[in-house]
Amino acid sequence: MSEEKKRRRSMIRLRGLRQRWIFNTVMPVALVLVLIVLIFAAGVSSYYYGSLQKGLETRAQAVANSFNEYFMDSGYNSYYQKAVQTAEAFEDKDRIELQFIGSSGRIQVSTSGLTAGTTPGTDDISRALTMNEMAPFRGPDPETGEPIMAVSHPLIYNGRVVGIMRFVTSMQAANHQVMLTILVICLVALLCMAMVLISNLLFINNVVEPVAVVSEAAQRISAGTYGIRIDNKYTDELGELVDHINDMSMKIGQNEKMKTEFISSVSHELRTPLTAINGWGETILEDPTGDPVQMRRGIRIILNESRRLSTMVEELLEFSKMEDGRFTLRIEPVDLQAELEDAIFTYRELFRQEGIALEYDPADELAPEIDGDPERLKQVFCNVLDNAAKHGGAGKRIVVTAEQAGGDQIIRVRDFGPGIPEAELPFVKQKFYKGSSKARGSGIGLAVCDEIIQLHGGSFEIGNAEGGGAEVTIRLPGKNN
Repeated sequence: MSEEKKRRRSMIRLRGLRQRWIFNTVMPVALVLVLIVLIFAAGVSSYYYGSLQKGLETRAQAVANSFNEYFMDSGYNSYYQKAVQTAEAFEDKDRIELQFIGSSGRIQVSTSGLTAGTTPGTDDISRALTMNEMAPFRGPDPETGEPIMAVSHPLIYNGRVVGIMRFVTSMQAANHQVMLTILVICLVALLCMAMVLISNLLFINNVVEPVAVVSEAAQRISAGTYGIRIDNKYTDELGELVDHINDMSMKIGQNEKMKTEFISSVSHELRTPLTAINGWGETILEDPTGDPVQMRRGIRIILNESRRLSTMVEELLEFSKMEDGRFTLRIEPVDLQAELEDAIFTYRELFRQEGIALEYDPADELAPEIDGDPERLKQVFCNVLDNAAKHGGAGKRIVVTAEQAGGDQIIRVRDFGPGIPEAELPFVKQKFYKGSSKARGSGIGLAVCDEIIQLHGGSFEIGNAEGGGAEVTIRLPGKNN
């Protein structure tokens, strides 16, 4: 896939991430703000219109009670005259219109001469006439269409409604105030929304850009570009993610390099003994003299190469079991000292033929049995001894010691060769690692040994001994540990 296509796919994913982020964070905030604005608008409208209606009702109640008490007792004939006097004396006629309406619903007297003689026909008037109670009205004026609020209060004479006292006021000022207040809260909500959106965009951009870098690096790693590193400019969780990506890339690169070297090394290691076996087999077969000395020499070489080949194949099989989880133990009581001495007996004569002295210093007292797999433990001892001969054989001496400490059994195998370079010590137990050593082998024997000892609950350590040479320390817990 071309770089342009990769970049395009990355941008599409990032746009999708922004969209999901905005949808999941900004949309809920927007919905909450809309809900708050609606509730506030309803509250403001209810407050303003309720206050206006309450004021009209209070005033209508007071004036109507006064009118009923002082003017209606003198008789119905003086009703019209008293209504005119009340309208003329009304102080707030510039804000509120006072109307006196007859039982027919027609306006008889009004502080506004324009409405006298008209019939409003609103439901507050009909309710006041029929139900004998104060009734409000809010809506358009039937004559002018102007939004008004009215309160009608019945006027009683001898127990019956003879007229209506009606207060009417324009709602334009109240509507303007309500709209202005709602507009202010809408602007505040929009400002809050803008701040949330901007802060989220800034935040998501700060997240998306590093994610884009990590995503691109992950794509390059998945495409086979191992060992790349990302510049870590972050101190938060993104910094930790970048560190993990870099660490993963480095380890994958190391593993790939070791696998490549392993394949090359194993190919060479397998070819070498096979070549020797084939060569000496043909030599013995085609030797017309049948020289017994040369025949024995050839057979010894064939046996040695076959043993080396078998060891390598066993290591490969063990490694395969480790990789797919089939590496298991058969636990039973084990005499660890007997298994160690058996391995020493097996290798002592072979090492002697190579000019290497194998010395063994057993523990002062008989070691108790432990729970373990005798075959696997013997495999560890044989591998360690063989490894000591291959890498430290130049010292012509290998020393094995066994002791007990704190309930643990400790076995040390030391050679007197050149030792291990300090830079290579952290990696000697890694799979496929061979370092600067020129000794033949697959590079997985020590990794298998480490796995076996760990499955037994012990430790497998490799280091350099004082005075030169390498030393392997195997620590296994006793039954009660």
